[in-house]
Amino acid sequence: MSPSPSKGLIQSTLRSFLDNEAAAGLLLMAVAALALLVANSPLAPAYFEALHIHIGPLSLLHWINDALMALFFLVVGLEIKREMLDGQLSSWSRRLLPGGAALGGMAVPALVYTFFNASNPATAHGWAIPAATDIAFALGVLSLLGPRVPITLKVFLTALAIIDDLGAVLIIAVFYTHGLNLAALGGAGAVLLLLVLLNRQGVKHLLPYLALGAVLWVLVYLSGVHATIAGVLLAISIPITLTPGTPEASAQDSPLHRLEHALHRPVSFGIVPLFGFANAGLSFAGVGASALAEPVTLGVGLGLLVGKLVGVFGAVVLMVKLKWVELPGSASWLQTFGVALLCGIGFTMSLFVGLLAFGDPHIQDLAKLGILLGSGLAGLAGYAVLAVTERRRTARQS
Repeated sequence: MSPSPSKGLIQSTLRSFLDNEAAAGLLLMAVAALALLVANSPLAPAYFEALHIHIGPLSLLHWINDALMALFFLVVGLEIKREMLDGQLSSWSRRLLPGGAALGGMAVPALVYTFFNASNPATAHGWAIPAATDIAFALGVLSLLGPRVPITLKVFLTALAIIDDLGAVLIIAVFYTHGLNLAALGGAGAVLLLLVLLNRQGVKHLLPYLALGAVLWVLVYLSGVHATIAGVLLAISIPITLTPGTPEASAQDSPLHRLEHALHRPVSFGIVPLFGFANAGLSFAGVGASALAEPVTLGVGLGLLVGKLVGVFGAVVLMVKLKWVELPGSASWLQTFGVALLCGIGFTMSLFVGLLAFGDPHIQDLAKLGILLGSGLAGLAGYAVLAVTERRRTARQS
């Protein structure tokens, strides 16, 4: 029996999404390497000075991290909403496996970090740094293995990372907000109400939403809540048109699908690499071997490398043994172990949380060192496990 056209279209769309994310991840790897190279070259003074040039009221670095990254969070919010209503997370049965794995993958790394930093109030605030998975980076590593990794594992990783992003957004909103301006916060609430009313009235033109979204960003920025949260709030208000059985009509008629489609490539191939280049530059000039033993470096690095693995894989093992869920179709335990290792790649969101957690540039550099080491080792280990798994499977078949 041949697959239905609608099912084939859904699979094609999913594969296209995964391919785009993988390409963006490979670009992000290259950009991170370039940032490290520039930060440790004769160009370093110009690189760091350029980031602090003021353009209007903000520095270039703040425009990237507060304004452009709001578009990244808008895309994250759109993806979360779409997947919850019309995708891989649209039912509780689909949410259970990636949801449980994401929860374990956020809790255990936070505990690992806290183990090393609980006694130091100056660094304890960074507990959320190793709690996020970088979906683009992780899928970029998976793409190097090509079709040898089951598509079900790629879908599992994508769903887990989307839930992970939702957790990171909530953590940023609750734990990394300082000095609230109640007047601006009230104004932001009023604008959000207007956006919801536009949705309820059936307005499908995107221009009113985007115009109010710009006002929302300004008010959220002034309120003391991190400005990027405005992107997620705007995403919640964007209408989605669900047409069961005809996904092509849904994609054409749905404002959410149109906006996500328009933003996905510019954000993945423009804004996120720019953020990575601006924030991954770590000068090793003042970083000695002793920095590797610093509690922040150990907490972040081991939180990503060990905490993510234990949290994600441990949650999967527990749920499967309790017979709540089954492993993703056609995936083995060793392959699942390899993907759990890849969940330790926390580059983009980890860098972002690290900037919010610490004002001291030295502590920020220690966090960056932990992120680069933990993410790099997790990526290499995950790739090695998945490659060995494939060779064993091929040997058994021959």
